[in-house]
This record gives sequence, C-alpha cells and structure tokens, in this order.
Amino acid sequence: MGIPPLEFYSALTDNGIDFFAGVPDSLLKEFCSCVDDRAAEQKHIIAANEGNAIALAAGYHLATNKIPLVYMQNAGFGNIVNPILSLCDPSVYAIPMLIVIGWRGEPEIKDAPQHVKQGKVTLKLLDTLDIPYRIMPDTNSEIKGCLDYLIKIASEKNAPVALVVKKNTFKEYNPEQKKDTPFELTREESIKLIVDKLNSRDIVVSTTGKASRELYEYREQLEQGHNKDFLVVGSMGHCSQIALAIALEKPSRQVFCLDGDGSVIMHMGSLAIIGSQKASNFKHVIINNGSHDSVGGQPTVGFSVSFVNIAKACGYKRCLEASTASDISERIEILRTTEGPALLEIKVKSGSRIDLSRPKSLKENKDSFMEFLSK
Repeated sequence: MGIPPLEFYSALTDNGIDFFAGVPDSLLKEFCSCVDDRAAEQKHIIAANEGNAIALAAGYHLATNKIPLVYMQNAGFGNIVNPILSLCDPSVYAIPMLIVIGWRGEPEIKDAPQHVKQGKVTLKLLDTLDIPYRIMPDTNSEIKGCLDYLIKIASEKNAPVALVVKKNTFKEYNPEQKKDTPFELTREESIKLIVDKLNSRDIVVSTTGKASRELYEYREQLEQGHNKDFLVVGSMGHCSQIALAIALEKPSRQVFCLDGDGSVIMHMGSLAIIGSQKASNFKHVIINNGSHDSVGGQPTVGFSVSFVNIAKACGYKRCLEASTASDISERIEILRTTEGPALLEIKVKSGSRIDLSRPKSLKENKDSFMEFLSK
C-alpha cells in the first residue's frame, strides 16, 4: 500500500501542474522531497509561511493562467485564511489552485497533543471556507479520478480546492542528490552547550519541533526538571514573541529564546518588534541548520541570509555568530553579560536522532513554568 511520490508528481504534471509552493510537513515529506528533486528551481519555492505560499501561487496563476499547487501541514491552515478569503475566493479575484494538506491529528490516529484539535477541525474548516476537497486515496488506480475531479472544479469555478493527505499515504522517496553542510555540531549538541552555561534563574523559551524535544531530553538526562523551560511545541514562528513578553514582564531575569532558522523566517517581522522594545534581558539564540529538520529536512534559505545583519538592522544591541563548541560556550557567556536585545546565530549541520521522546504533559509544563516565573 502507499503511493510512490514520483507517480503522484507525474500525475500532477500530466494535468498541467508544474508550479509548487509551500511549507514542508512530515506527512508530505516524501512528496516534498520528490518535488524538490524534480521540479525546476523557479517552479518550486519553499515559502516563509503558508500564507506566502498562497500568494506565490496567486501570482503564478496571474502570470500564466495555470493552476498551481500549494502544500502545507494542517497546523499552518490559519496562515492561509486571509489570502484565501480576501484574495483567492470566487467572490474576490477567483484564483484557482490545488492545496495539498497533511492531516496531522486525524481523529482516532495517535498524534502529538498540539495536533489533536487541529486534526478534529480540519475538514470543518475547509467546509467553512467553501473549499471543495477530497481525502487522497491510497492506491494509484484512484489517484487519477481524484485529481481529475478537483482540477475540473478548480478550473470551472476558478476557486481553490484541497486534497487532504492521511498519515503513511506516501511511500519513501530517495532523492538523487543528498545535500550536506560543513558544520561540525548538531542542533542537539549545541543545545547541550547552551544549557550548561545557564544558571538556576534563567528562563528558556524554545521553538517548535525537535529543538524543544532535544531540550526536554537533556533536562531529563540532567535530572533538572522542566520548570525553567516553556516548550513551544506548536505555533511555529511565535516563540520569540512569547519570550519577548516574558522578558518585558520579568526584567530582572535573563530570558533565552532558543529559535530555529525556519521559525525565524516564517515571521521575520518579529525581529523588528523585538528591536523596538529594547528588552535588555532578551537573549535570542537562532540555531541555523538550513533546513526544516522536524518535518523531513527540506531546505530553508537560512544559509543564504544573514540573521546577524537583519537583527542589527532591526535594533538588536549586539549580534554574534558561532559554529564550534568553543565558540558557543564563549559567546553564550558574552550574551549573558551584554545588554539586550542580543542575538547569537549558531550554524549547525542538519539531522537528529530518530528516537527523541516528546514532553509528557504540556499543561503541567505550563503550570510549573509559571510557578518558576513567579519566584
């Protein structure tokens, strides 16, 4: 059982779909890898966020009168509501596109807690937005009819349509070219070096995905408990604003935001807000591995931009870089003593352990964290 990603990709191109934009998802990772491997560079754009992907697709349609494809995890559905309703809807500009959605938290399928509610309401949200959809079949013989149906609706109604993809729909895809980075440390190793430099009063807010899971596991290993950390397991791109608000309310405490390149890129305007608020205790650590590591390792533009220069332009007081163990240890010490907002960008290689555990209780984490903040 399962669909070979290349066969699905070929079915799409046979239907005239040759432009792809989106934000990678773990359920779609094999398909995303296939698209990245096969599509021309300017025909596949891994977007900053899901709303941007919808806008890219709209621009492509305006320029070509063809139907584009947008892919995403259902957790990113909220980012598309505005451009879908105010730009693409048949009552506005009537822009057709095929949206492929990874169905995390599908009812009766075990998943992480942050996906459960989104999974329950995914189909209801599509109904509410009047987006025709089909759940993707898991056999090749049914794919053609499903695509024909959706593309016909998109063409006739000039409207977005959706294909909802369940867990394990796609078979494994092995890309022809594997990409590597020159950096010596993993994200997990850098997180350990950071934690080792923190003191008992320091506050940590960590970004969604494997970074929070690695932080959680290291605290377990050290038997330190988890009350010092707020693990932002969902809400990708928002950890820095959570950390900023805490820093503003707790000016006598050091607040370390452990962020990722994909997370920062998703809502880069947050850096301007951080710079404008001038929280002297806000310390922003961006662990940059140039990839969406938590959902399959698809590339970001993290190595093509300078987070240091962007942060400087946004008003950060000091910005540092590191890529080795000694650099990280030294510069975390500098970060501790310098006036914020301050930033440390750490460049690491992509990849992670496959046996990472997940936090046991998010509500307990919140309660113990709030108690730690109150002391």
